[in-house]
Amino acid sequence: MKTEKNITELLGKKASFYLDHVCEKITKDELQTPSKNSLETVFGNSNRNPQVLRSLAQLYKHGNLGGTGYLSILPVDQGIEHSAAYSFYKNPDYFDPENIIKLAIEAGCNGVASTFGVLGLNARKYAHKIPFIVKINHNELLTYPNKYNQTLFGKVKAAWDMGAIAVGATIYFGSEESNRQLKEIAEAFEEAHNLGMATILWCYTRNEAFKTEKEDYHAAADITGQANHLGVTIQADIIKQKLPTNNFGFKEIGFGKYDDEMYKTLTTDHPIDLCRLQVANCYMGKIGLINSGGGSKGESDFTEAVTTAVINKRAGGSGLIMGRKAFQKPFSKGIELLQTVQQVYLENSITVA
Repeated sequence: MKTEKNITELLGKKASFYLDHVCEKITKDELQTPSKNSLETVFGNSNRNPQVLRSLAQLYKHGNLGGTGYLSILPVDQGIEHSAAYSFYKNPDYFDPENIIKLAIEAGCNGVASTFGVLGLNARKYAHKIPFIVKINHNELLTYPNKYNQTLFGKVKAAWDMGAIAVGATIYFGSEESNRQLKEIAEAFEEAHNLGMATILWCYTRNEAFKTEKEDYHAAADITGQANHLGVTIQADIIKQKLPTNNFGFKEIGFGKYDDEMYKTLTTDHPIDLCRLQVANCYMGKIGLINSGGGSKGESDFTEAVTTAVINKRAGGSGLIMGRKAFQKPFSKGIELLQTVQQVYLENSITVA
């Protein structure tokens, strides 16, 4: 695994910018930060039943980050979301779904998140070896013209029957179909909890109006933060969100509720402060925020992955859910990248800002 020195080298000239920052708007003392006791502290008095707590414990206690309160999850549903040929042409081995699971195991991930087909085909062989997270809905790209609509691909009970410890789902907040998706996934999450499974929500935003002539605000801290807040409201146990790239989405687009003072009070333009706003919207960190790793760009992937991990950890987040940067590389390189990210969370000198 990489050392602290390697992490600093990967951050390069911006190492101090990321590693020495202190959040002064929403301070770390106001947060529930990840630790080995996080599950008991957060969910011990909640309405989650003992089976859900056991499922969450299986996830949080598995892999290289087991027992730290942090998560490293390999998500591979891009074969549907982005088309299989486009997703796997850089490494065709991953057309075979068993290789997806093998990558997660060899890299020491807490769990693997994928489709009914991928995980179902390998359930008897691997469901007891690594926690399965079944992604129950998808946006398929074969409809023309393309649309942005998440559709259920199976039932929660089918995920339970294959041995999954959790279900994952996406809601495209801001889209025309978001109200249906919100109702649909709230009901699915209730069923999952009743069966004893944990729930993870991809809180993504989709609306053409969110991209203005000035800037794209789909990943604005204020808009994604509110998406997170809607996600925890339907009792997601973990929130997945893109790292914020800017702020002032409500103000610049001109919708929702905002006040200039709210931006001044809650955040700055520092990336860690922007991510801290996302964490705050997850009940001040009580519901874990895992940020996504984004697409693969080749040589810069290691630097980008470590930077994202440092921002997430120092903001008070609970880890990364990283796929394309890992599976679009040779197997050994994918393992190296995932373990480099894990080292950020294992390195005690990298603290919550």
